[in-house]
Amino acid sequence: MMRPLLFPDDQQFWFETLRSLGHTAYGGADIGEVVSTAEAITAGDYDGWHDRWLATADRVATVADKAAAAGHRVSARDAHLRASNYYRSAEFFLHGRPDDPRIPHAYDRSVACFHAAAGLFTPAIEPVEIPYEGTTLPGYFYHGRGSGTGERRATILMCNGFDGTVEEMHVFGAAAAAERGYHVLSFDGPGQPGPRHRQGLGFRPDWEHVVGPVIDYALTRVDVDPMHIALLGVSMGGELMPRAAAFEPRVNALIALDGVYDLGDFVTAEITAEITAEITAEKAAEKAAEVPGGRADLDPRLRAASDPDLDGVIAGLMADNPTVRWMMEQGMWACNAPTPRAFCAGFLDYHLRDGTAEEIACPTLVCSAEEDLFFSGQPERLFEHLTCKKTLLAFTNAEGAAAHCQSGAQRLAFARIYDWLDEVFGRR
Repeated sequence: MMRPLLFPDDQQFWFETLRSLGHTAYGGADIGEVVSTAEAITAGDYDGWHDRWLATADRVATVADKAAAAGHRVSARDAHLRASNYYRSAEFFLHGRPDDPRIPHAYDRSVACFHAAAGLFTPAIEPVEIPYEGTTLPGYFYHGRGSGTGERRATILMCNGFDGTVEEMHVFGAAAAAERGYHVLSFDGPGQPGPRHRQGLGFRPDWEHVVGPVIDYALTRVDVDPMHIALLGVSMGGELMPRAAAFEPRVNALIALDGVYDLGDFVTAEITAEITAEITAEKAAEKAAEVPGGRADLDPRLRAASDPDLDGVIAGLMADNPTVRWMMEQGMWACNAPTPRAFCAGFLDYHLRDGTAEEIACPTLVCSAEEDLFFSGQPERLFEHLTCKKTLLAFTNAEGAAAHCQSGAQRLAFARIYDWLDEVFGRR
């Protein structure tokens, strides 16, 4: 197991630090900037996390502005890109207080810095607004390296997951695809930062109704090859994009990074373990064998109009476990859920069970990480249920690629992922 280089007793803070360290691979961070920022933060201190990352982001954004004013386009582009990622990180842990003014400030600065960087790439990254149910979804169109104006090419539609932004997708797959000659259309769907910040839209489980309009928009462009459209979903996107592919016949290839079969298990695992431990302890003297039956017992309690005892269990978990605390606070914000239990209840509907995975018809790549902090075992469950042409791509600790979504090993991961897609689409 990779030894945490920082925050040894806080998995969540270490993972988010590793996440930014990994973004150095495609220009989203600099190692020294990440380490010097993180070293000044106390584990578990959400306010301190915000303050340190905001200070770094502000400093790097000032460098970018000065470089731009002096005509140093590459230096300005690189600094704007790093500042965008640092602003994203600054507001990451604040969603437990949705009305905190620090959240929109850091988010807006992250988007503004990314737009500034986007215009300085060659070719420029094109901000787009994708029509969606009377409003729009924010996105970016990347022209594949070496493509001429309007040249039709294979195109990858990609989105992030539970907590990442469409701007972060630059370093989570878009830049890697574009440099290999693919066009890319990245987007934020409802529940993801753009629509959640701008229109107050929460997540929805039927992601095919999100991807459908994105494909509709893509097909209005003369540069998108309608016979070579791939979907790529990161983290929770590893459930959302397979769900869309199951109901969307225009998808020609699917990449789940990493694969997720049932998000209900993700939100109920800790709760079930806690209840089981409590009951087992209470009944130990009687040597009772009865403990809750896992999801079968827990699901109706989560969906119930009232369950104060279960609310107390969840509150206790949030107090004792930093990852559970963050998950519940982020989930309530992203899903517009009034309570932690309501968030968990809503997430029970995010799954590929009941024959959904079996409906996926296109070639599918399922990625897995040996030490995934969130979705251990989920990629394998998805892979088992697929009936299409399928590949399971396992990343290991020995390769330095065992973290969730291969954070810290982006060059290694995307080499393998896009080599697979090259083979599927016959591009060599």
